[in-house]
Amino acid sequence: MIKKQVLTAVGYVLRPLARMLLRNGVTWQEFAELGKEVFVQIAREDYGIKGRPTNSARVALITGLSRREVTRVKSVLLGERDREQGVPGRISQILSAWHLDPAFRAADGLPAVLPVSGEGPTMESLLKQCAGDSPYGAITKELLELGLVERTAGGYRVLARDYIRSPTDPDLIRQASTALHDHATTIAYNVDAKRSGPARFERMATHRAVPHENLRAFETYLHAEGQVFLERVDDWLVSHADSADDNAIKSPDRKLRIGVGMYLICDSQKGKQS
Repeated sequence: MIKKQVLTAVGYVLRPLARMLLRNGVTWQEFAELGKEVFVQIAREDYGIKGRPTNSARVALITGLSRREVTRVKSVLLGERDREQGVPGRISQILSAWHLDPAFRAADGLPAVLPVSGEGPTMESLLKQCAGDSPYGAITKELLELGLVERTAGGYRVLARDYIRSPTDPDLIRQASTALHDHATTIAYNVDAKRSGPARFERMATHRAVPHENLRAFETYLHAEGQVFLERVDDWLVSHADSADDNAIKSPDRKLRIGVGMYLICDSQKGKQS
């Protein structure tokens, strides 16, 4: 009975994903192949003994694939490490640090105008903190072209708090996959009878009888109120994170990626997107 309920729920979840896949030219065969890879990867990671990866025979038994197919998929996984989950966009991290990190704010609390280099807070130190080994010149050029910063006599001035991507920007797809992954991970944890702790926070507020003409007003309301909330959360996270020169940075196993996501819910009575 529970298996049927799970399949029904997953089918419901897959509907918007199928729309996204078809719009971007992904075929059923490509999706099915990806599904095999994910099933094999999770079976190997979660069902091993004493921390070791699960052997092919057990993976085949758990997933329903043949041992030959499991072996083939494992070889594909070993050769395609570039499919690892993407990290949040570097541009968003740069803008967030510039607005929230005290090191990059002026005495009045606003984002400081940053010289290219030198002592104290600089564009170079900001990019070093948020972009790692990425070429600083290319990132700065990208920020300028997107209209997110401007060059002044005193250095670079930030012009925006957030980067709203174009629907054709590949990074938007990566961000969407991260959001879906994070929400699904929380749900999977909450419905796991063997979870190690209390349920994680996961709530929503919806109403089924809102007139269509109120949609734009709600979008405006959510954008304003949601942005204020997320900036407060962002401020809390920054204040509770290790600084870049903290010795604890050398112990990544002691660190967690935590946060919260918000999104607009909008369905017609027939379940189609408005």
